Amino acid sequence: MTGQSRREHRIGLLNGFAAYGMWGVVPLFWPLLKPAGAIEILAHRMAWCLVLVGAALLVLRRWSWAGELLRQPRRLGLVAVAAAVITVNWGVYIWAVNAGQVVEASLGYFINPLVTIALGVLLLKERLRPVQWVAVGVGFAAVLVLTVGYGRPPWVSLCLAFSFATYGLVKKKVNLGGIESLAAETAIQFLPALGYLLWLGSQGDSTFGSYGVGHATLLAATGVVTALPLVCFGAAAIRVPLSTLGLLQYLAPVFQFLLGILYFREAMPPERWAGFALVWLALSLLTWDALRTARRAARTLRSEISAPSTTMTTGTVSAARNAESSAAASATVGEPVPGAVPDPVSGPVSGPASRPADAKP
Repeated sequence: MTGQSRREHRIGLLNGFAAYGMWGVVPLFWPLLKPAGAIEILAHRMAWCLVLVGAALLVLRRWSWAGELLRQPRRLGLVAVAAAVITVNWGVYIWAVNAGQVVEASLGYFINPLVTIALGVLLLKERLRPVQWVAVGVGFAAVLVLTVGYGRPPWVSLCLAFSFATYGLVKKKVNLGGIESLAAETAIQFLPALGYLLWLGSQGDSTFGSYGVGHATLLAATGVVTALPLVCFGAAAIRVPLSTLGLLQYLAPVFQFLLGILYFREAMPPERWAGFALVWLALSLLTWDALRTARRAARTLRSEISAPSTTMTTGTVSAARNAESSAAASATVGEPVPGAVPDPVSGPVSGPASRPADAKP
């Protein structure tokens, strides 16, 4: 690795840590917006996010995709579905944090890779390796244990995990760049969000103009909180291997979990610890299997490349390394997808059925 590539890799890692770090500490932000309710906060997030992303697209002069999307009703319909699903995800997460359920919300993003796998099998007919089946089974057992611990199914976690996984599945079918996709989704969300905010104001229940400039500024900052981690993720995605991003994605729920028990002082009885331990075991199995599969894929590629000749050019070595990164990132769900490269501002890598960083809390 040359000095320049080492520098780029370091910059990528720093941006990756920044992106997932911001997603990890976002539970500290939503309580600052009280007394605004979860729906009002959600509406502001959707409206201000469109303003910010729209301004970015104006600066970048990237509008050609919009006309093409409008001429494809099926694709536009999928964007609308994605917008609806992510609205549910964002709303439930904001409500959960402000209702004192940060730990349960973090669980949703821990089990998201397991739900993504389940959707891949059920909807995409993907084949799982034995270790992946074991991981799914352990994850199911974890949900049962947590159901006993909570005295009810962990509805917040399940809602977040299934909405996020469904969003990823739809995004895969839309196949639109990260910033363009976020712009299209928030454009669909904008009118309902604006209508709700205007109605709330007409009822005298809006907090935007009633609690001072500081409160209004914080509500407007919801757009920045949504978009800024995406910028950092985009800088990371083009500089570090997908396998590294696949591991970094667990930083966000880890930070959220730690905030829940250390800062918000949420209860963690023994049965809840047992359920989380099973989830972490399942994720460890998935990670180990993904890395093992990536190494095998890279060795196979290297042997195929070196078969005609005993020497390998710089380009073929790079191809082998790229294959290893792609296999590690895609091995979470089904068979590896060679050459799977995310859009620079698409989402956290949890398998080929899910790449939606836009959806992060």
